[in-house]
Amino acid sequence: MRDVRILWTDDEIDLLQPHILFLEEKGYLVSTATNGDDALEKVESEEFDIIFLDENMPGKSGLETLSGIKKINPDIPVIMITKSEEENIMDEAIGSKISDYLIKPVNPRQVLLSIKKYVDTKRLVSEKTIADYQQAFGKLGQEINMADKFEDWVDIYRRLVYWQLEMTEQEETGMDEILQMQFSDANSEFGKFIAKNYKKWISGEEEAPLMSHQLMREKVFPLLAEEENIFLLLIDNFRYDQWRTIHSLITELYTVEEDLLYCSILPTATQYARNAIFSGLMPSDIAKKYPDLWLHDEESGGKNLKERELFLEHLKILKKDVFSFYAKINQQKEGMKILDKLPDLLSKQMVILIFNYIDMLSHARTEMDMIKELAKDEAAYRSLTLSWFKHSPLYALLKELQDKNVKIVLTTDHGTVRVRNPQKVIGDRNTSTNLRYKNGKDLNYKDNQAFAFNNPEEIKLPRTHVSTSYIFAKNYDYFVYPKNYNYYVNYYKDTFQHGGISMEEMLVPFIVLSPKEK
Repeated sequence: MRDVRILWTDDEIDLLQPHILFLEEKGYLVSTATNGDDALEKVESEEFDIIFLDENMPGKSGLETLSGIKKINPDIPVIMITKSEEENIMDEAIGSKISDYLIKPVNPRQVLLSIKKYVDTKRLVSEKTIADYQQAFGKLGQEINMADKFEDWVDIYRRLVYWQLEMTEQEETGMDEILQMQFSDANSEFGKFIAKNYKKWISGEEEAPLMSHQLMREKVFPLLAEEENIFLLLIDNFRYDQWRTIHSLITELYTVEEDLLYCSILPTATQYARNAIFSGLMPSDIAKKYPDLWLHDEESGGKNLKERELFLEHLKILKKDVFSFYAKINQQKEGMKILDKLPDLLSKQMVILIFNYIDMLSHARTEMDMIKELAKDEAAYRSLTLSWFKHSPLYALLKELQDKNVKIVLTTDHGTVRVRNPQKVIGDRNTSTNLRYKNGKDLNYKDNQAFAFNNPEEIKLPRTHVSTSYIFAKNYDYFVYPKNYNYYVNYYKDTFQHGGISMEEMLVPFIVLSPKEK
């Protein structure tokens, strides 16, 4: 790392020589100026990491010099040094975006702390983060190998995402590759865990975690008994790491009352998982009970056009008289219309809004080279999510609802995973097209490359033929047909897909928020 360069501007710079010698002994390179004009010349011609600036100088004042510095380099941290603590001077300095201020007489330790705070912090945090992950690596590895309960996997996934987010903030260190390998190892073991337990959960042989078809009955409807009205905001394709990315923005407005990860059913695809959420039923039960509200994979038409009807049927079964509103938000203008309707919506007991942006981004990334570049990996994908959220109707809605005493449920139907490893599969012309799962007749694949069910009824999935079976991709695999194999391998590699078995797809957030007082 290059030496830190400091510019210290003070009309009495000779009196500060002990401070400058102290910094130079610490390895810092210090340049000096005795007035604002000289300081601005140096900032124009040289590169500095931090500037110490006297507030009270003859000629150009400290504040005038500060304004000039910010025009040349708005990002450089400036520490104002002043004899005065007058409020108007401090207000003007802070408004001009000083990083900090020190009151004369300053001591060398104060100056050193400012440098470490504004220049060395990134390096120090990076070193500490790497050291902490190195310590956690071995323990996490042991826990991955020993995990035998759903709660174990929730804890492992939360901690892996924690380290993933921490590493994103650091410069390239090589440790992010090790973390990625540990993530892959965890997903491999998680796949084995699901293969071993999923059928037992569905059949009732073993106690199951909270799953898609139980979400409304177990977590949402009980809130209606406690609250006057609830807004259920479902973001399609919303992963736990994306929730953590927008967490700080939401917690400025709301207190998080509950933050859990529930288990999406298989396939982790919208037509299965979201229909299960709103109907309170597993897919095969929906197909049997409401054949006019269910479309099989091989049938043409939208597979999620009857969610509202399924929700209303769910209310009838539970004998709940709920005055509700349901809408899907696919475009900015649709979201703005919801904001216009807000006074009317507040009279409803339950408002359900589906936000499809992240799912649309996922599909666009597959099809558009520009979006592929913008969301080239998980970190970039999270960054796009954050950018969308800051300017979205969803964020605007949450701001509007903050002072309306409305309970918010924020959740999703499933997550998504970046696929990397192609696996060949052969099926007939009616085989489903999803890359992370397939259903159809006579599916041909390598046994160790998929989680398979030849009897879909065992896991409550519908079948269109006696010989219909389902297979699910694990870890970061994706299914590709042999025809035009190389083209489709390259076309879909590193795209975000859903439908299969991974922590990112199956362990998904359910958040309950209560508004903070303004």
